[in-house]
Amino acid sequence: MSWIPFKIGQPKKQIVSKTVERDFEREYDKLQKLEDQTKKLHKDMKKSTEADIAMSKAAVKISADLLSNPLCEQDQAFLESMTALDTAMRRMDSFNQEKVNQIQKTVIDPLKKYSGVFPSLNMAVKRREQALQDYKRLQSKVEKYEEKEKTGPIMVKLHQAREELRPVREDFEAKNKQLLDEMPKFYHSRIDYFQPSFEALIRAQVVYFTEMHKIFSELTDQIDQAGLTDEQRERENEAKLNELRALSIVADD
Repeated sequence: MSWIPFKIGQPKKQIVSKTVERDFEREYDKLQKLEDQTKKLHKDMKKSTEADIAMSKAAVKISADLLSNPLCEQDQAFLESMTALDTAMRRMDSFNQEKVNQIQKTVIDPLKKYSGVFPSLNMAVKRREQALQDYKRLQSKVEKYEEKEKTGPIMVKLHQAREELRPVREDFEAKNKQLLDEMPKFYHSRIDYFQPSFEALIRAQVVYFTEMHKIFSELTDQIDQAGLTDEQRERENEAKLNELRALSIVADD
């Protein structure tokens, strides 16, 4: 077996047990995944509310365009229907804006604030890693002097190395203990933190869609007097289109 020279910075003594290291890696990995999930959820919620706003604004624009259609000047029934539609779309837009504002305050903002905690956590982990490297380096230095012949100068250096090691070891052990104690607590806190937000999200959606049911039920009563089914309307439109196709100005040459 060939002899491998000992490298300073990699002590022979195992200063952190494999069990402790596994526990640390497991807890930190859970928090890294939580950070990714929180950021993704924050991004998705923002995209969802932006899409909601764009949808209701587009609906208001469509109803406004229909209301300004020249046909409204000629057909009183059409004017009344488009007026009812425009009123409904504006009411929908107003309730939608209230819903989005509520979600912003109760879900999106808390998600952003929660994400803001992770940089401090990651910095604490980096400080712990730096303390571990310092610990390993000084432990290796102590071991190097312990292996040398015990002359006066060596004993002095050994004593100095041990004195230098002590506060570094204590610093690492304190950082390591704090993280092992607090990382699981931080991870489990997510339930109590986010539960009110998700309950508020559900309430906001329930209120919105309850109002939408009222608005569109009223709209149906106002404009759907004929009570035709979608299939009947489709056949009626197709019949009208066939009449238009029969006109000479659109006939094929």
